[in-house]
Amino acid sequence: MKSLRSQLVAAVALHAALSVIGAIHAADRPSRPNIVLIVADDLGYGDLGVHGGKDIPTPHIDALARSGVRCSSGYVSGPYCSPTRAGLMTGRYQQRFGHEFNPGNNRGEDFGLSLEELTLPARLKAAGYSTGMVGKWHLGFTRPYLPTQRGFDEFFGFLGGAHSYFPGAGNADAIYRGTKPVEEPSYLTDAFAREAVDYIDRHKAEPFFLYLPFNAVHNPQHAPQELLEKFSSIQDERRRTYAGMLSSLDSAVGQVLGKLAAEKLEENTLVVFISDNGGPPTNGSTNTPLNGQKATTWEGGIRVPYFVKWPGKVPAGTVYEQPVIQLDILPTVLAAAGVPADGKAPLDGVNLLPYLAGENQAAPHAALFWRFGEQTAIREGDWKLVKVRGDTQPRLYNLAADIGETKDLAAAEPERVKALQAVWDDWNATLVAPKWVPGPQQQNRKTKKAAALQ
Repeated sequence: MKSLRSQLVAAVALHAALSVIGAIHAADRPSRPNIVLIVADDLGYGDLGVHGGKDIPTPHIDALARSGVRCSSGYVSGPYCSPTRAGLMTGRYQQRFGHEFNPGNNRGEDFGLSLEELTLPARLKAAGYSTGMVGKWHLGFTRPYLPTQRGFDEFFGFLGGAHSYFPGAGNADAIYRGTKPVEEPSYLTDAFAREAVDYIDRHKAEPFFLYLPFNAVHNPQHAPQELLEKFSSIQDERRRTYAGMLSSLDSAVGQVLGKLAAEKLEENTLVVFISDNGGPPTNGSTNTPLNGQKATTWEGGIRVPYFVKWPGKVPAGTVYEQPVIQLDILPTVLAAAGVPADGKAPLDGVNLLPYLAGENQAAPHAALFWRFGEQTAIREGDWKLVKVRGDTQPRLYNLAADIGETKDLAAAEPERVKALQAVWDDWNATLVAPKWVPGPQQQNRKTKKAAALQ
């Protein structure tokens, strides 16, 4: 593992490269689209109306999905919070730079998104974009790793993995504006909506990038009383609270989209919505019709809502069925903004625009991969080979016929299992050992490295 000093030296080199990007693109800033990237947290796949949810109305998120392209096989590269964000910000499998797990209680200087990685906001900022973040960071706690050190001009939110939605609830993490703690009196989802709308209002005359990672609907289970009353017909208390939290999230998304419409920015704004992983049972969510949950490599852990809206550039009201991943968002955004997707490290994501527009009929990826400690997966076409915790042998599913992963075909298709395992092994050989392994994954460094590279 490289020292913090060596990572800082690498960061200086990245800054020099970004200066070149900025000089190249200074002339054509005004014509560039705005970018709004919205991330939900622990959202159940089956809880949105557009995915068949019935008991919790989500009209604003559903409208976003229907006004653009809904990627029905949209994935994330990690089945829980921090790894997904590391991949999202870099366009690279996070296991390439050791960000395989959440940090647990690790708040030291060794935790954070590698300073050798070039982030999406840093790329856009160098190209003349205003860059703002509102919400949950979860990519580092110390100064070199803070949002305002990784490409964001502005930051309002918290640094850890979870936060109370109510003020004064004894949070370990503060709410920050920039690098200064502030008191926030509002329900946190409402506060994030307010700040996002305000950011758009202040930057509507220039190209902007707004990264809006809500902590809803992640635990703790906190919902406003009026929303608990609204969903009083839901008998299960956990599900009722979740409904209130999701309804608040949907309203917040509606406020942001409404602001874009009111300012006549819709036509020139690329909006992307995803969840960071599937829903866990602890928050009352459901991933129907998918199998599994957050922190697993079953579909319920890694397949997520994934919507892309850009009027006139991607077709409205369409469904794209080929597998895509959150790693694709960075190169897609850069292509939309006219920013070169260069850098010393190759990207794993691809520009989705020609695929979503129907200009390229091929699949964006030959295969998608996952490694989460002992849990692994590869999807190639309709076929998925997966190992979850406790498995000694991988299981094989045809997702086109069996989205719920109910019929293991490994015994009937041994040659396919062998071929998929070989492709996964080749990918795995390009990765590094995790930099940290929190909680129940804890093991000594020697054992951990051997397991990671096997």
